[in-house]
Amino acid sequence: MPLSMLNNGEENVIKKVGGKEEVKKFLEGLGFVKGSVVTVISQTGGNMIVSVKDTRVAIGKDMANKIMV
Repeated sequence: MPLSMLNNGEENVIKKVGGKEEVKKFLEGLGFVKGSVVTVISQTGGNMIVSVKDTRVAIGKDMANKIMV
């Protein structure tokens, strides 16, 4: 399921990062790589703040839909 489906406080492992090659590279640069643990900190209006590799990152719903957990 996509990362955008997780609720606040939920933790899961990234299974796949989708999208075009440039989107994949961008997300990998932020730490969204297969096997990483990601935790949802908060969600507001479709935007999310997540914790990945001990870093908090804000992403939009469109990006969160490309990350499968």
